[in-house]
Amino acid sequence: MASAPAAVPRVKLGSQGMEVSAQGLGCMGMSAFYGAPKPEPDMVALIRHAVAAGVTFLDTSDMYGPHTNEMLLGKALQGDMREKVDLATKFGISFADNKWNIRGDPAYVRAACEGSLKRLGVDCIDLYYQHRIDKNVPIEVTIGELKKLVEEGKIKYIGLSEASASTIRRAHAVHPITAVQLEWSLWSRDVEEDIIPTCRELGIGIVPYSPLGRGFFSGGAKLIDSLSDQDYRKHMPRFQPENLEKNTLIFERVNAMATRKGCTPSQLALAWVHHQGSDVCPIPGTTKIENFNQNVGALFVRLTPEEMAELESFAAAGDVQGERYSEMASTWKYSETPPLSSLKAA
Repeated sequence: MASAPAAVPRVKLGSQGMEVSAQGLGCMGMSAFYGAPKPEPDMVALIRHAVAAGVTFLDTSDMYGPHTNEMLLGKALQGDMREKVDLATKFGISFADNKWNIRGDPAYVRAACEGSLKRLGVDCIDLYYQHRIDKNVPIEVTIGELKKLVEEGKIKYIGLSEASASTIRRAHAVHPITAVQLEWSLWSRDVEEDIIPTCRELGIGIVPYSPLGRGFFSGGAKLIDSLSDQDYRKHMPRFQPENLEKNTLIFERVNAMATRKGCTPSQLALAWVHHQGSDVCPIPGTTKIENFNQNVGALFVRLTPEEMAELESFAAAGDVQGERYSEMASTWKYSETPPLSSLKAA
């Protein structure tokens, strides 16, 4: 599976009419967190290659860089490229006073959107996510401002990222939520208990990020040896020596099964995500065309129910060592916001 197949299927995301390629492209690593920014001409070429291959759902955020990843996409989408893609970006995390701050107040929501539109060089953002939930602002207030941006034609659809089930419900009651972005992979499955059922009950699309375990299911423990000191993954719990040794056993089992099936371990792990349902659109990231082509090949790996169960047995909850993040406070488990009544009372 060295080359990208000719036809990438499309799926409906949410129940408001959005349709995207069945696999997206996460663009974060091109500019931030995974080592030094990659050469811009190479990344522009990769993005355009992805679009030509049929992967037209592009994911970025204003905090990647910050700002530089949106600017990169803006350059890649010049000319007639914009009309070929579904563009998703995010707001909610700002960098000030030498620390990250999470904001969801209306003034910030609007200013962030205007900034993203300018950097991306577009008139409208297709899918606009709240990247992290501001626990000081009722979610109804944040979504209320996003609803105004929809009405003004500046965004088409609203999304949430790392939001709890109750936050999703409250948001959806103000304006339909089209997609929830969350970490979902063979070794990150805690969302299956509450978040996934909530999305499906409400008709909300599911966009898994890091579906390859931040590259772990591509190469296992040897991935760490290839990372630069600037790479954020070197500090993540699951990649620490005390956890990596046991987690490597998971990769070895996946790798052995991939060998039997005639695909790569990353294709097998990604295929598992694709088999979760037609309302699921993972957004694996890469900075190499060869790896991109391999990821698209995962769309055509077929898994039986027995193979799905076997894969899941490799990474049972007790077998995965380490948390997803060093600091879990801004993840969905802790994303509750004050009730709207508290604001009215004040």
